[in-house]
Amino acid sequence: MSLENAFGIAAVLTEVAVVALLVYRRVWRRLPVFFVYCIWALASDALAYSIKLFSANGYSFNFYVVSTELDVALQFSVLIELAWSVLLPVRKNLSRKALWFVAALILAAGAAIWPFAGLSGVTVSSRAWHFIEQLQQTASILRVLFFLLLAACSQLLSLGWRDREMQVATGFGFYSIVSLAVAALNTHLSTPEQINNVYRLVVVSFLASLLYWIFSFAQAEAERREFTPKMQSILLMLAESARISRASLTDFAVAESQNSER
Repeated sequence: MSLENAFGIAAVLTEVAVVALLVYRRVWRRLPVFFVYCIWALASDALAYSIKLFSANGYSFNFYVVSTELDVALQFSVLIELAWSVLLPVRKNLSRKALWFVAALILAAGAAIWPFAGLSGVTVSSRAWHFIEQLQQTASILRVLFFLLLAACSQLLSLGWRDREMQVATGFGFYSIVSLAVAALNTHLSTPEQINNVYRLVVVSFLASLLYWIFSFAQAEAERREFTPKMQSILLMLAESARISRASLTDFAVAESQNSER
């Protein structure tokens, strides 16, 4: 058995264990989008491995593009869900539109990262390949920044390493840091064989993240703590500022509409 096949089997088996633990611990109730993502990752990896194993031509480029785009879209949705779940202690004081504000912030961060992504040591002639690389690295940088932000603000947010949000973000963060490091390292490699050998580190880091999730989800979840009074006041102040800004923009749009009608 080749090393690639061994990695493929190991990934599928560990993903099965992760999904099983999510069901057992009922994490799907707290983080349903993350649960859907894990099922998708299991299904797509199992399908890709089966196609590679039993098809002489392997999976097509179109299959790779579609699966990558869907994977990134789900990861983006997971980050929104994690951010919204982190705000659980103060959500009753927030507007229903606050979720859209959180999504807009994460989307804006991704848009700011986009021009700086796309680092690769492989010469890419196809625009489609370059787009996929840029999309993947944008998502990786966004996941790393999200993890670092949670870790840096863990005291204010009353988050510990036993909280599900921190566990999910840590797994994503570790895998993403290795992916970005490999992309940077590839710029100094000259042969496809060297690049392929280094890329195995990404696969190993992905397996390590899955094993970390297995270890984490095998334990009972910590009881969610309330935010510190300082953090509560900061979040409520930001929410109020966003509400006032939104109301001002609405009033301005109405006034402009009335002026144009005169």
